[in-house]
Amino acid sequence: MNEKNTGQTTSRKRSLALRLLDRIERVGNRFPHPAALFAIFALIVVVVSEIVHRAGVTAVHPGTGKTIEAVSLLNATGLRFIFSHAEQNFVYFPPLGIVLVAMIGIGVAEGSGLISALLRHLVLAAPRRLVTAAVVAAGILSHLASSVGYVVLIPLGAMVFIAFKRHPMAGLAAAFCGVSGGYGANFLIGSIDPILAGLTESAANLVDPNMQINPAVNFYFMLASAFVLVILGTWVTEKFVEPRLGSYEGTIEEMDTVSEHEKRGLAWAGIALAAVVGILLLLTIPENAILRNPETGSLLHSPFMDGLITAILVFFLVPGIAYGIAVGTIKNDKDVFKHMTSSMRGLAGYIVLVFFAGQFVYYFKNSNMGVLLAIKGAEFLRAIGFTGVWLLIAFVVVSAFINMFMGSASAKWAIMAPIFVPMFMLLGYHPGITQAAYRIGDSITNIITPMMSYFALIVAFAQKYDERYGIGTIIATMLPYTVVFGILWTVVLAIWMLLGLPTGPDAPLHMP
Repeated sequence: MNEKNTGQTTSRKRSLALRLLDRIERVGNRFPHPAALFAIFALIVVVVSEIVHRAGVTAVHPGTGKTIEAVSLLNATGLRFIFSHAEQNFVYFPPLGIVLVAMIGIGVAEGSGLISALLRHLVLAAPRRLVTAAVVAAGILSHLASSVGYVVLIPLGAMVFIAFKRHPMAGLAAAFCGVSGGYGANFLIGSIDPILAGLTESAANLVDPNMQINPAVNFYFMLASAFVLVILGTWVTEKFVEPRLGSYEGTIEEMDTVSEHEKRGLAWAGIALAAVVGILLLLTIPENAILRNPETGSLLHSPFMDGLITAILVFFLVPGIAYGIAVGTIKNDKDVFKHMTSSMRGLAGYIVLVFFAGQFVYYFKNSNMGVLLAIKGAEFLRAIGFTGVWLLIAFVVVSAFINMFMGSASAKWAIMAPIFVPMFMLLGYHPGITQAAYRIGDSITNIITPMMSYFALIVAFAQKYDERYGIGTIIATMLPYTVVFGILWTVVLAIWMLLGLPTGPDAPLHMP
């Protein structure tokens, strides 16, 4: 009787979750394509710039003391700018070149099979008591190549749990929480870091034209967060998710292990990686190393930090080639360039998106509305006394809410960064902490929103084990991760701020 009542209660809860999710999905589906969204925003900026200009809105820049005026993009000068700078707005949009360079190396590592084999080896080599932690950690590590975790690791997590006679949905959830719920954390610099850093730099330049943001701006906070999320993800999986699911009654399938052939490839990749790291150490560690700042001898503002994207390229490219040669997926130079080309082919949609995002960002910058909004917003926040830790916590909540309706991390940040980065800079906070707060909010609701591009794929993976599983099942299973990650990860951010710790190299908490 109790079991029946429990089942009925669960059914009612799932029905409510499904109704709520359907409503969110309907609202989200009304949003245009992200590229169209940026085109609309660009047109809005043009119109609003004329209105603000005619209203005579001005502000005094607290850093320079100069009076900032709104610039209209609807007059003759503005229209000339729009017509003549479309190409420059696209080509010089910071994330474009960074992403293209990074994906050359990542494409080889992914196409050769290195990343897939490495993730499988990481999970399967873990002791039984550490299996859950290994799956979560591998999910976080999979951010090095954005789609690999979703396509390879999440179904692999379910298969690993079945191999250990545990419920496959718990393994799927553990992998999903690492891949998507922990998207703002990692043990290494991943493919999303250059994108966000480029957008942050563009926004920071509205206040300080000389400020540079490197891809490692959140590395210290990101690394600490990765360990925290592995612990939290393991705890939620074993204490909440798995007990709720119970035992699995379906058929147990055999799981492909890492073959000796692949292990030999991983060994050669490890040797190649060690050689790359050794060369980079020789170029950066000695006092007068080539890649240090030639004037100060420091790694801060050095050729190495400025060209970190080159290091990321080599970090993936060389081990990827070594692995491919060892296992036979790379037989000649044509195979190498085939993998590079394949990775670029997947960026076609992103490149189109960047064209319209670039127009929006540079329209916004040229109109001075970003600076005006930041100054006015900072003055308002000072006036009401809403600053410090609570301000960043509120920003996390706002980011998490917006993420429910707009899945792309870079697309959201392209919209939010020009407003919040300058605003927080004028309140004395380095862009690194603002970006870190955004990444928390952007991550924690990924696993419960159908707007996330891979959500439907996760449902398909789940239905492999029970055809009755649907979006309500995924929401009910993943909601504990969202709640726990959201609360405790934000607490970590608050502690980080109270201790005044830098978020990454050359990224102090407060502006110098």
